Amino acid sequence: MSFLWVTIPVSLLVAVSLLALVIHAVRSGAFDDWEGPAQRLVHDADDVPELPRPHTGDSAPDAD
Repeated sequence: MSFLWVTIPVSLLVAVSLLALVIHAVRSGAFDDWEGPAQRLVHDADDVPELPRPHTGDSAPDAD
């Protein structure tokens, strides 16, 4: 029973600190833009050109 004297205050402290973090995140605007990152991912331009595929044929290329 004596462990309750430690675990209950510790769990309340953790709960209050998590609640404070959520309130701080909401007030600072962390949840304002829900669609922006998704749209940036969809409309992202590929700046890296595609590499040519290696030749995988069985015949050797023409040596003219």
